Amino acid sequence: MAPRIVIKLGGGLITDKGKMKTFDEGRMENLAKAISNIADLGFAIVLVHGAGSFGHLIAKKWDIAGGLESSISKEQGKAVNMIRSDMRELSNLVASKLEIEGLYSESFPPSEWAEGTGTEFKGELGMFERRVDQPIPITFGDVVETGNEQQFGILSGDDLMLRISKDLPSVTHAIFLIGDAAGVMSAPPGEEGSELIEQWSSNSQAKAKHDEEIDVTGGISLKIERATMISECVDNVWIIDGRKPERILELIEHGETRGTRIVYG
Repeated sequence: MAPRIVIKLGGGLITDKGKMKTFDEGRMENLAKAISNIADLGFAIVLVHGAGSFGHLIAKKWDIAGGLESSISKEQGKAVNMIRSDMRELSNLVASKLEIEGLYSESFPPSEWAEGTGTEFKGELGMFERRVDQPIPITFGDVVETGNEQQFGILSGDDLMLRISKDLPSVTHAIFLIGDAAGVMSAPPGEEGSELIEQWSSNSQAKAKHDEEIDVTGGISLKIERATMISECVDNVWIIDGRKPERILELIEHGETRGTRIVYG
């Protein structure tokens, strides 16, 4: 059975999160080249991507993460449909850059197969267990039905990373690619004194902050939390600067790179 690598393309990496539906083609082209090289090394690949400006802005405006609110239910219904459509569009853009590199993929929108939010969402994950010679499965953070009075909510790509990485066989690497820092930083990126934390464990005392004005599913804090949970069963769990995709290959080939390794305990 081929080794499997699960990669999260952060929404802030592949889009401009502050500008509505702005896809960063250059970054995705570079990432696609690196993913092609990973495939050539014999890895089965699963891709998860964030929403960025294709989902977060509308979700924040209409409080989609909080579920149905009767006073704005009509507007929320329109927003849910728009987010789902926009996320499929973004997934198609990701797939188009992979295809240029000779990689074929198949998208699995969570709104079609998952119910509920958080780590205990319901849904069959067998479609992600692909061989190396099969299309790369892609999924993403999405608005899903919840099966309760909330009616809908946001299933985060970070929760998808957790379940896919833990439930699929032969996962050797789970890598979160972000777009604004080298990894987990001791202070917000760009702030004076901010330094890379090279290793993070469940016992780490440091705190991480996210942009509450844009992020609707927890930002870097949720990534760290889910990555720590993944590290219970996957040896190589990292948060890396996706603007430097060569670091993914360096990690796979040499076992180390610049970034934050997440370890359990």
